Amino acid sequence: MKNAVNSTLMLAMAILLLASCTSRSVTRVSPDQQIDLSGRWNDTDSKQVAEAMIKDVLNRPWKSDFAEAKNRKPVIIVGIIANKSAEHIESETFIKDIEKEFINSGLVRVVENDLFREKIREERAQQGEFASPETQAKWGKELGADFMMFGVITSITDSYKREKVVNYKVNLELASLETNEKVWIGDKEIKKYIKN
Repeated sequence: MKNAVNSTLMLAMAILLLASCTSRSVTRVSPDQQIDLSGRWNDTDSKQVAEAMIKDVLNRPWKSDFAEAKNRKPVIIVGIIANKSAEHIESETFIKDIEKEFINSGLVRVVENDLFREKIREERAQQGEFASPETQAKWGKELGADFMMFGVITSITDSYKREKVVNYKVNLELASLETNEKVWIGDKEIKKYIKN
């Protein structure tokens, strides 16, 4: 009996010793540093695709045609960008990257999507009840969108033994809210080779 207790105690100590030998290290890195651990879609892909596609859409004729006709910057809303790839991709992060690129360009104006518009309207209603009249946000002053951007993220995976190629393709479209006319279609691909 004493030998069984000693053996169990020695086994438990050995397990604890081995567990303590495996240590984890965390290092802070620059958010701009490209790190690709898994080969899946990541923050770098999202930023690169957003930058490239917004650069393309803003350099097409629709923008100057609109500016000449209306004598103002176009107003854009970013709608649904659906993830139809084989993996989980947080499309909201990609949408925010797109909105950031649009806004920072200074060439267009961007309005909130329907979910956030409702939150803003709720706040405006509360201001009407609780805020002083001189600081209340006024009703009927919302900026209407001229164009809506929407699209899809897809992926194709080809694998053999310990090698894999994943091709991500992002297709985006920009359409006039007044006429339903598509004024721009763009796509961007990212291909990753992964070897285990």
